[in-house]
Amino acid sequence: MLKQFFILCSGADTDILNDCSNGEQNKYAGIGATVFFTAVMATIAASYALFTVFDNLYTAIFFGLIWGLLIFNLDRYIVSTIKKRDNVISEILQATPRIILAIIIAIVISKPLELKIFEKEINQVLLEQKNDLTLANQHQIAEQYNPKIAELETEISSLQSQIETKESEVNALYDTYISEAEGTAGTNLLGKGPVYKEKRDKHDAALTELQQLKTVTTTKIEALETQIATLQDNYTTTVETSQPIIDNFDGLMARITALGALPWLPSFFIFLLFLAIETSPIIAKLLAPKSEFDYKLQDQETAIKTWTLQKVEERKLLIKTDNTINNKVYNEVADEKDILNYKRKQARILMQNQADAFLKQQKGIL
Repeated sequence: MLKQFFILCSGADTDILNDCSNGEQNKYAGIGATVFFTAVMATIAASYALFTVFDNLYTAIFFGLIWGLLIFNLDRYIVSTIKKRDNVISEILQATPRIILAIIIAIVISKPLELKIFEKEINQVLLEQKNDLTLANQHQIAEQYNPKIAELETEISSLQSQIETKESEVNALYDTYISEAEGTAGTNLLGKGPVYKEKRDKHDAALTELQQLKTVTTTKIEALETQIATLQDNYTTTVETSQPIIDNFDGLMARITALGALPWLPSFFIFLLFLAIETSPIIAKLLAPKSEFDYKLQDQETAIKTWTLQKVEERKLLIKTDNTINNKVYNEVADEKDILNYKRKQARILMQNQADAFLKQQKGIL
């Protein structure tokens, strides 16, 4: 039962193969088994690749089975269409397009399995890439907010500088009127005279201005600090919103790119393994000598070809003979007087009808 299933997978003509030796049947069963297990590997590889895309097990398995059946059908077609010839060069030319197709299939099958085999290494590469993307993302977002924040902070510093300047002015006026009272500066007279009172009034006026300036400036600084806090909150929100996109940066294309960052030699040997599996039925048929099945298949095909060509030639000969007979018959009939008189009579009637029709048309125009 299993042997017959693998023979069916090989694409060989079972009616012919059943009349062949047991060894010949085993050879094609082996070719069919290779085709079948290649399709199984393709199903597994496609299911894993699609799972990284859809993140749904049942969807991945469903489409993986479809892909496996497609690969199975292609491999079966490739193997079944390679026929042994008497010319080695003709066989190689016949197999070349199929080998190219087998190489493409091997690449498609091996890549998802490489992703699974090197999953830990790929995860490490992806982690490094995510960290780089996170830092780059934060830097790019910061460039949107930092200039405005710096501008507001500069404005706050300017307001605080105005307060400090005014405080220095008030402190200087304070020192001036105190020195006047102590008699250590100004008039150098001890006591609170008119000059002291004038300097004290100037200090008090400046102090009042300082308090008003502090009140107004504090309100402005609080408003500016509120804007800065809002911008910082917006920055944090933007970073938190964009971070999940970076965290989900582990799709199929990202993993293939990360695989390319790893050493190429292990991946290359895995590709060679699948290439050997995929092309082994083709290579086996090319290297194997012409066997019993090939001769019987050739006998069946040439018999049909010969019979078809024979019928085509017979039809050509039939047409040629029929044309010769028709020409001879019409040449003999052309010389008979009755035929000539009848044709002359019919031509006269036709010309009369044409003349009547033309006259009727002209009258209608007039």
